[in-house]
Amino acid sequence: GMLPIDSITKDYSSEMVDKFDKLIAPKGYDWKLRDILPKVLSAGENAGFLTPEGASRLDVSGHLKAGIPICPPEGDAGTGMVATNAVKQRTGNVSAGTSSFSMIVLEKELSKPYEMIDMVTTPDGSLVAMVHCNNCTSDLNAWINIFKEYQELMGIPVDMDEIYGKLYNHALTGNADCGGLISYNYISGEPITGLADGRPLFVRSASDKFNLANFIRTHLYASVGVLKIGNDILFNEEKIKVDRITAHGGLFKTKGVGQRILAAAINSPISVMETAGEGGAWGIALLASYLVNNGNCQSLADFLDKDVFTGDAGIEISPTAEDVSGFNTYIERYKAGLPIEEASVRFKN
Repeated sequence: GMLPIDSITKDYSSEMVDKFDKLIAPKGYDWKLRDILPKVLSAGENAGFLTPEGASRLDVSGHLKAGIPICPPEGDAGTGMVATNAVKQRTGNVSAGTSSFSMIVLEKELSKPYEMIDMVTTPDGSLVAMVHCNNCTSDLNAWINIFKEYQELMGIPVDMDEIYGKLYNHALTGNADCGGLISYNYISGEPITGLADGRPLFVRSASDKFNLANFIRTHLYASVGVLKIGNDILFNEEKIKVDRITAHGGLFKTKGVGQRILAAAINSPISVMETAGEGGAWGIALLASYLVNNGNCQSLADFLDKDVFTGDAGIEISPTAEDVSGFNTYIERYKAGLPIEEASVRFKN
Protein backbone atom coordinates (compact mmCIF):
# COMPACT_ATOMS: atom_id res chain seq x y z
CA GLY A 1 0.00 0.00 0.00
CA MET A 2 2.97 2.41 0.09
CA LEU A 3 2.70 2.98 -3.67
CA PRO A 4 -0.44 2.74 -5.77
CA ILE A 5 -0.82 -0.12 -8.22
CA ASP A 6 -1.75 0.49 -11.86
CA SER A 7 -4.93 -1.52 -12.42
CA ILE A 8 -4.00 -2.14 -16.07
CA THR A 9 -0.35 -3.19 -15.77
CA LYS A 10 -0.81 -4.76 -12.30
CA ASP A 11 2.48 -3.14 -11.35
CA TYR A 12 3.55 -0.05 -9.41
CA SER A 13 2.23 3.21 -10.87
CA SER A 14 4.92 4.44 -13.27
CA GLU A 15 3.80 8.01 -12.69
CA MET A 16 4.36 7.79 -8.94
CA VAL A 17 7.65 5.89 -9.29
CA ASP A 18 8.95 8.55 -11.69
CA LYS A 19 7.92 11.34 -9.31
CA PHE A 20 9.77 9.65 -6.46
CA ASP A 21 12.93 9.15 -8.52
CA LYS A 22 12.83 12.81 -9.56
CA LEU A 23 12.49 13.96 -5.94
CA ILE A 24 15.52 11.97 -4.74
CA ALA A 25 17.68 12.70 -7.82
CA PRO A 26 19.61 15.54 -6.07
CA LYS A 27 20.74 13.03 -3.42
CA GLY A 28 22.87 11.18 -5.96
CA TYR A 29 21.95 7.66 -4.81
CA ASP A 30 23.25 4.82 -6.98
CA TRP A 31 19.80 3.17 -7.15
CA LYS A 32 16.34 3.84 -8.54
CA LEU A 33 13.13 3.06 -6.67
CA ARG A 34 12.35 -0.02 -8.75
CA ASP A 35 15.75 -1.45 -7.76
CA ILE A 36 14.68 -1.77 -4.12
CA LEU A 37 10.93 -2.44 -4.37
CA PRO A 38 9.74 -6.05 -4.10
CA LYS A 39 8.16 -7.57 -7.20
CA VAL A 40 4.38 -7.21 -7.39
CA LEU A 41 2.60 -10.57 -7.42
CA SER A 42 -1.11 -11.16 -7.97
CA ALA A 43 -3.29 -13.78 -6.32
CA GLY A 44 -2.61 -17.23 -7.74
CA GLU A 45 1.02 -16.54 -8.62
CA ASN A 46 3.81 -18.57 -7.09
CA ALA A 47 5.54 -16.59 -4.34
CA GLY A 48 8.04 -19.35 -3.56
CA PHE A 49 8.23 -22.51 -1.48
CA LEU A 50 9.18 -23.29 2.09
CA THR A 51 12.82 -24.38 2.06
CA PRO A 52 14.30 -27.15 4.22
CA GLU A 53 16.12 -24.47 6.25
CA GLY A 54 12.89 -22.54 6.74
CA ALA A 55 10.98 -25.67 7.76
CA SER A 56 13.61 -26.56 10.38
CA ARG A 57 13.46 -23.06 11.83
CA LEU A 58 9.69 -23.16 12.11
CA ASP A 59 9.51 -26.71 13.48
CA VAL A 60 12.61 -28.19 15.12
CA SER A 61 10.77 -31.51 15.53
CA GLY A 62 10.98 -32.09 11.78
CA HIS A 63 7.28 -32.80 11.25
CA LEU A 64 6.83 -29.69 9.08
CA LYS A 65 8.07 -30.55 5.60
CA ALA A 66 9.75 -28.38 3.00
CA GLY A 67 8.05 -27.62 -0.30
CA ILE A 68 4.88 -25.96 1.02
CA PRO A 69 3.85 -23.35 -1.58
CA ILE A 70 3.65 -19.72 -0.48
CA CYS A 71 0.96 -17.40 -1.83
CA PRO A 72 1.45 -13.62 -2.10
CA PRO A 73 0.91 -12.16 1.38
CA GLU A 74 -2.20 -10.13 2.13
CA GLY A 75 -3.28 -7.84 4.95
CA ASP A 76 -6.75 -7.60 6.48
CA ALA A 77 -8.06 -5.62 3.51
CA GLY A 78 -7.25 -8.26 0.91
CA THR A 79 -8.32 -11.24 2.99
CA GLY A 80 -11.55 -9.46 3.96
CA MET A 81 -12.42 -9.00 0.29
CA VAL A 82 -11.85 -12.68 -0.39
CA ALA A 83 -13.73 -13.86 2.71
CA THR A 84 -16.80 -11.92 1.57
CA ASN A 85 -16.47 -12.74 -2.15
CA ALA A 86 -15.97 -9.06 -2.97
CA VAL A 87 -13.12 -8.94 -5.48
CA LYS A 88 -15.18 -8.38 -8.62
CA GLN A 89 -15.75 -4.83 -9.87
CA ARG A 90 -19.02 -3.28 -8.64
CA THR A 91 -18.90 -5.38 -5.44
CA GLY A 92 -17.89 -4.32 -1.96
CA ASN A 93 -17.72 -5.35 1.65
CA VAL A 94 -18.10 -3.78 5.06
CA SER A 95 -16.44 -4.96 8.26
CA ALA A 96 -17.99 -3.57 11.43
CA GLY A 97 -16.60 -4.45 14.84
CA THR A 98 -14.28 -2.52 17.15
CA SER A 99 -13.40 -0.42 14.11
CA SER A 100 -15.07 -0.43 10.71
CA PHE A 101 -14.15 -0.14 7.09
CA SER A 102 -15.79 -0.44 3.71
CA MET A 103 -14.11 -1.45 0.46
CA ILE A 104 -15.72 -0.85 -2.93
CA VAL A 105 -14.10 -2.40 -6.03
CA LEU A 106 -14.02 0.33 -8.67
CA GLU A 107 -14.56 0.23 -12.42
CA LYS A 108 -12.33 3.28 -12.90
CA GLU A 109 -10.12 5.65 -10.92
CA LEU A 110 -11.68 8.34 -8.75
CA SER A 111 -11.78 11.81 -10.25
CA LYS A 112 -9.46 13.19 -7.57
CA PRO A 113 -7.76 12.21 -4.28
CA TYR A 114 -9.75 12.38 -1.04
CA GLU A 115 -8.06 12.56 2.34
CA MET A 116 -10.68 10.31 3.91
CA ILE A 117 -10.52 7.58 1.23
CA ASP A 118 -7.58 5.18 0.91
CA MET A 119 -6.81 3.54 -2.43
CA VAL A 120 -5.86 -0.14 -2.20
CA THR A 121 -6.29 -3.12 -4.54
CA THR A 122 -7.93 -6.50 -4.59
CA PRO A 123 -5.50 -9.43 -4.39
CA ASP A 124 -5.73 -9.65 -8.21
CA GLY A 125 -5.04 -5.97 -8.80
CA SER A 126 -8.37 -4.13 -9.21
CA LEU A 127 -8.66 -0.67 -7.68
CA VAL A 128 -10.50 -0.43 -4.36
CA ALA A 129 -11.74 2.65 -2.53
CA MET A 130 -11.43 2.05 1.22
CA VAL A 131 -13.11 4.09 3.96
CA HIS A 132 -11.61 3.27 7.35
CA CYS A 133 -13.12 4.41 10.66
CA ASN A 134 -11.35 4.08 14.00
CA ASN A 135 -14.57 3.70 15.99
CA CYS A 136 -17.52 1.38 15.57
CA THR A 137 -19.13 -0.75 18.29
CA SER A 138 -16.97 -0.08 21.39
CA ASP A 139 -19.16 2.74 22.76
CA LEU A 140 -22.33 0.86 21.83
CA ASN A 141 -21.05 -2.19 23.74
CA ALA A 142 -20.27 0.00 26.75
CA TRP A 143 -23.90 1.18 26.86
CA ILE A 144 -25.21 -2.37 26.45
CA ASN A 145 -23.08 -3.36 29.46
CA ILE A 146 -24.98 -0.78 31.55
CA PHE A 147 -28.12 -2.84 30.94
CA LYS A 148 -26.20 -5.98 31.89
CA GLU A 149 -25.23 -4.35 35.19
CA TYR A 150 -28.86 -3.35 35.76
CA GLN A 151 -30.02 -6.95 35.28
CA GLU A 152 -27.35 -8.17 37.69
CA LEU A 153 -28.40 -5.53 40.21
CA MET A 154 -32.01 -6.74 39.96
CA GLY A 155 -30.94 -10.35 40.36
CA ILE A 156 -32.03 -11.29 36.84
CA PRO A 157 -29.94 -13.98 35.10
CA VAL A 158 -27.80 -12.44 32.38
CA ASP A 159 -27.74 -13.76 28.81
CA MET A 160 -25.77 -11.28 26.69
CA ASP A 161 -27.16 -12.63 23.42
CA GLU A 162 -30.65 -12.02 24.77
CA ILE A 163 -29.77 -8.48 25.95
CA TYR A 164 -28.30 -7.56 22.58
CA GLY A 165 -31.18 -9.18 20.71
CA LYS A 166 -33.90 -7.49 22.77
CA LEU A 167 -32.32 -4.03 22.70
CA TYR A 168 -31.28 -4.12 19.03
CA ASN A 169 -34.69 -5.26 17.84
CA HIS A 170 -36.43 -2.77 20.12
CA ALA A 171 -34.31 -0.03 18.50
CA LEU A 172 -36.04 -0.74 15.19
CA THR A 173 -39.33 0.45 16.73
CA GLY A 174 -37.87 3.91 17.33
CA ASN A 175 -38.04 6.96 15.10
CA ALA A 176 -36.15 6.66 11.82
CA ASP A 177 -34.20 9.83 12.69
CA CYS A 178 -33.69 8.72 16.33
CA GLY A 179 -36.06 11.41 17.56
CA GLY A 180 -33.36 14.10 17.55
CA LEU A 181 -30.85 12.20 19.71
CA ILE A 182 -27.18 12.13 18.67
CA SER A 183 -24.28 9.91 19.72
CA TYR A 184 -20.57 10.41 19.01
CA ASN A 185 -18.90 7.04 19.59
CA TYR A 186 -15.35 8.40 19.55
CA ILE A 187 -13.39 6.20 21.93
CA SER A 188 -10.38 7.34 19.88
CA GLY A 189 -9.78 10.05 17.30
CA GLU A 190 -11.57 9.94 13.97
CA PRO A 191 -9.59 11.33 11.00
CA ILE A 192 -12.58 11.34 8.63
CA THR A 193 -14.30 13.97 10.76
CA GLY A 194 -11.04 15.72 11.65
CA LEU A 195 -10.75 14.65 15.31
CA ALA A 196 -7.26 13.71 16.52
CA ASP A 197 -8.60 12.50 19.88
CA GLY A 198 -11.89 11.04 20.99
CA ARG A 199 -14.41 11.55 23.75
CA PRO A 200 -17.66 9.53 23.64
CA LEU A 201 -20.69 11.81 23.86
CA PHE A 202 -24.45 11.37 23.97
CA VAL A 203 -26.31 14.57 23.09
CA ARG A 204 -29.98 15.51 23.32
CA SER A 205 -32.19 18.53 23.84
CA ALA A 206 -35.17 18.77 26.19
CA SER A 207 -37.60 18.56 23.28
CA ASP A 208 -36.15 15.41 21.69
CA LYS A 209 -38.01 12.10 21.81
CA PHE A 210 -35.92 10.47 24.52
CA ASN A 211 -36.94 6.84 24.95
CA LEU A 212 -35.20 3.47 25.02
CA ALA A 213 -35.78 2.63 21.35
CA ASN A 214 -34.38 5.96 20.13
CA PHE A 215 -31.50 5.75 22.62
CA ILE A 216 -30.28 2.39 21.34
CA ARG A 217 -31.02 3.33 17.74
CA THR A 218 -28.83 6.44 17.90
CA HIS A 219 -25.91 4.35 19.17
CA LEU A 220 -26.44 1.89 16.31
CA TYR A 221 -26.50 4.80 13.87
CA ALA A 222 -23.32 6.22 15.43
CA SER A 223 -21.55 2.91 14.85
CA VAL A 224 -21.77 3.43 11.08
CA GLY A 225 -22.22 7.22 10.96
CA VAL A 226 -18.63 8.05 10.00
CA LEU A 227 -18.65 5.17 7.51
CA LYS A 228 -21.66 6.82 5.87
CA ILE A 229 -19.87 10.18 5.62
CA GLY A 230 -17.01 8.57 3.71
CA ASN A 231 -19.22 6.47 1.47
CA ASP A 232 -21.46 9.40 0.62
CA ILE A 233 -18.46 10.81 -1.27
CA LEU A 234 -18.22 7.65 -3.36
CA PHE A 235 -21.92 7.28 -4.09
CA ASN A 236 -23.05 10.91 -4.26
CA GLU A 237 -20.01 12.75 -5.61
CA GLU A 238 -18.17 10.06 -7.59
CA LYS A 239 -21.40 8.31 -8.68
CA ILE A 240 -19.91 4.87 -7.98
CA LYS A 241 -22.24 1.96 -8.83
CA VAL A 242 -22.34 -1.21 -6.74
CA ASP A 243 -24.24 -4.44 -7.41
CA ARG A 244 -23.58 -6.17 -4.09
CA ILE A 245 -22.17 -5.24 -0.68
CA THR A 246 -21.44 -8.02 1.81
CA ALA A 247 -21.10 -7.26 5.51
CA HIS A 248 -19.34 -9.10 8.32
CA GLY A 249 -18.34 -8.40 11.90
CA GLY A 250 -19.81 -8.18 15.39
CA LEU A 251 -22.40 -5.51 14.53
CA PHE A 252 -24.25 -8.09 12.45
CA LYS A 253 -24.40 -10.86 15.05
CA THR A 254 -27.99 -9.97 15.96
CA LYS A 255 -29.79 -11.15 12.86
CA GLY A 256 -31.13 -8.46 10.57
CA VAL A 257 -30.65 -5.39 12.76
CA GLY A 258 -27.13 -4.19 11.95
CA GLN A 259 -27.82 -5.12 8.33
CA ARG A 260 -30.88 -2.88 8.21
CA ILE A 261 -29.04 0.01 9.86
CA LEU A 262 -26.10 -0.24 7.43
CA ALA A 263 -28.44 -0.55 4.44
CA ALA A 264 -30.11 2.71 5.50
CA ALA A 265 -26.75 4.40 6.11
CA ILE A 266 -25.30 3.80 2.65
CA ASN A 267 -28.62 3.34 0.81
CA SER A 268 -27.59 -0.03 -0.64
CA PRO A 269 -28.74 -3.63 -0.23
CA ILE A 270 -26.54 -5.46 2.29
CA SER A 271 -25.87 -9.20 2.29
CA VAL A 272 -24.53 -11.29 5.17
CA MET A 273 -23.10 -14.79 4.68
CA GLU A 274 -22.55 -17.37 7.38
CA THR A 275 -18.89 -17.79 6.40
CA ALA A 276 -18.14 -14.06 6.47
CA GLY A 277 -17.65 -14.16 10.23
CA GLU A 278 -14.57 -16.34 9.75
CA GLY A 279 -12.62 -13.23 8.73
CA GLY A 280 -9.06 -12.89 7.50
CA ALA A 281 -7.85 -16.42 8.31
CA TRP A 282 -10.60 -17.80 6.08
CA GLY A 283 -9.69 -15.31 3.36
CA ILE A 284 -6.00 -16.19 3.25
CA ALA A 285 -6.86 -19.91 3.25
CA LEU A 286 -9.01 -19.31 0.17
CA LEU A 287 -6.14 -17.46 -1.51
CA ALA A 288 -3.85 -20.39 -0.76
CA SER A 289 -6.46 -22.75 -2.22
CA TYR A 290 -6.64 -20.57 -5.34
CA LEU A 291 -2.88 -20.95 -5.78
CA VAL A 292 -2.91 -24.73 -5.29
CA ASN A 293 -6.25 -25.82 -6.76
CA ASN A 294 -6.96 -23.43 -9.63
CA GLY A 295 -6.27 -25.97 -12.35
CA ASN A 296 -8.77 -24.35 -14.71
CA CYS A 297 -6.81 -21.05 -14.69
CA GLN A 298 -9.90 -19.12 -13.68
CA SER A 299 -9.80 -15.53 -12.52
CA LEU A 300 -9.93 -15.08 -8.75
CA ALA A 301 -13.49 -13.74 -9.05
CA ASP A 302 -14.63 -16.80 -11.04
CA PHE A 303 -12.83 -19.17 -8.67
CA LEU A 304 -14.66 -17.67 -5.70
CA ASP A 305 -18.02 -17.63 -7.50
CA LYS A 306 -17.83 -21.15 -8.94
CA ASP A 307 -15.64 -23.16 -6.57
CA VAL A 308 -16.17 -21.55 -3.15
CA PHE A 309 -19.36 -19.54 -2.78
CA THR A 310 -21.57 -21.46 -5.21
CA GLY A 311 -25.18 -20.82 -4.24
CA ASP A 312 -24.18 -18.77 -1.17
CA ALA A 313 -25.13 -15.19 -1.93
CA GLY A 314 -26.08 -14.67 1.70
CA ILE A 315 -29.23 -13.11 3.09
CA GLU A 316 -29.88 -9.68 1.63
CA ILE A 317 -31.72 -6.74 3.20
CA SER A 318 -32.62 -3.69 1.12
CA PRO A 319 -33.04 -0.23 2.62
CA THR A 320 -36.48 1.27 3.06
CA ALA A 321 -37.19 4.83 1.96
CA GLU A 322 -38.20 5.74 5.52
CA ASP A 323 -34.96 4.42 7.03
CA VAL A 324 -32.80 6.13 4.39
CA SER A 325 -34.57 9.46 4.89
CA GLY A 326 -34.32 9.12 8.67
CA PHE A 327 -30.59 8.31 8.57
CA ASN A 328 -29.97 11.26 6.23
CA THR A 329 -31.72 13.57 8.69
CA TYR A 330 -29.70 12.06 11.55
CA ILE A 331 -26.36 12.46 9.78
CA GLU A 332 -27.01 16.12 8.95
CA ARG A 333 -27.74 16.77 12.62
CA TYR A 334 -24.66 14.70 13.50
CA LYS A 335 -22.39 16.79 11.26
CA ALA A 336 -23.90 20.04 12.54
CA GLY A 337 -23.13 18.94 16.10
CA LEU A 338 -19.48 18.05 15.49
CA PRO A 339 -18.32 21.33 17.11
CA ILE A 340 -19.73 19.91 20.38
CA GLU A 341 -17.42 16.91 20.02
CA GLU A 342 -14.50 19.16 19.06
CA ALA A 343 -15.04 21.29 22.17
CA SER A 344 -15.22 18.22 24.40
CA VAL A 345 -11.93 16.93 22.99
CA ARG A 346 -10.24 20.26 23.79
CA PHE A 347 -11.52 19.99 27.36
CA LYS A 348 -9.12 17.92 29.44
CA ASN A 349 -9.94 16.40 32.80
